[in-house]
Amino acid sequence: MLLSYFGMDSNVILRAFGALFCALLLTLLSGAPIIALLHKHQQHGQPIREDGPQSHLQTKQGTPTMGGLFVLTSILISSVLFANISYHFVWCSLLVIVTYGLTGFIDDYIKVTKQTPNALTAKAKLILQFMTAVIVATIITAATPRASENALYIPYFRAMFNLSWLYIPFAVVVISGTSNAVNLSDGLDGLAAGLLVLSFTFFAIMAYIVGNPIALNFAFPYIPRASEICVVAASAVGACLGFLHYNAPKAKVFMGDTGSLALGALLGTLAVTLKQEILLSIVGIIFVAETLSVMIQVFWYKKTGKRFFKMAPIHHHFEQCGWSERKVVLRFWLIGFIAVFLGFMSLIKF
Repeated sequence: MLLSYFGMDSNVILRAFGALFCALLLTLLSGAPIIALLHKHQQHGQPIREDGPQSHLQTKQGTPTMGGLFVLTSILISSVLFANISYHFVWCSLLVIVTYGLTGFIDDYIKVTKQTPNALTAKAKLILQFMTAVIVATIITAATPRASENALYIPYFRAMFNLSWLYIPFAVVVISGTSNAVNLSDGLDGLAAGLLVLSFTFFAIMAYIVGNPIALNFAFPYIPRASEICVVAASAVGACLGFLHYNAPKAKVFMGDTGSLALGALLGTLAVTLKQEILLSIVGIIFVAETLSVMIQVFWYKKTGKRFFKMAPIHHHFEQCGWSERKVVLRFWLIGFIAVFLGFMSLIKF
């Protein structure tokens, strides 16, 4: 951590704010030139799904993708500057950003160069995602105190279950599943980025709590050094806020798989590190709903030959119902805000 030379080594909160503003500034400053570069090399922009909302073929055609490049770069630089990267939890988080980001970049690159909405096969992406998630989940579990390493904590009820050998497979599903859930949610201008700001803010605060003995007052596990990932989460908040400047309607750039897969995986990794997987499903309720809507749509169509929703993921269903894109995004942000509030309610002893 470079800023230890300035006497900032022990103040996690101060460093978290520093990382947030650093990532925000880097994203704002690098966004314009990178978008111009993407425009130059992506003459037709991101290919738009022909089976998606027809309005998108007019409003989003020609918009470049891979905006995740400057988002992830800002997070990595800010984390290296302000966090202690010698800690297992920190470099595991950075490893996830790099590997999932590369996977998404390859997928986006093929889409743009071949002008097809389908690039890497689902199987190929899942193999890359699962391999990384297995490594990260194993390291995180090994670095977690023995009393909590295989535990699944139940918020509100202040209970826990020992999953034993099932924990690592469970953690792998959480990391990869969250990655794909965020990817599915990245279909409207500002939707995924706004929800990620809320989710990362929640986990930044939870990281500080779980990484300090005060966690025991809330019946959460105390995981020494976990507070350091508060800095990584804060970097993600700043980068996503900066990205919203360019992604708010009408978007100048899309995040692409480059950003959504990596940011979703980071979110899942934070939840696994802090042993807050169930709270992730509450705070990220929109991500859960987006995923379930696709699963229900596929299952129902195979079963009956008819669609359960007018279109999936579910944000497109509401568009097909006549909602404007802005209305869908704002309503989903509101639900996300309420979900985060419910997440913080787990700190209260009933």
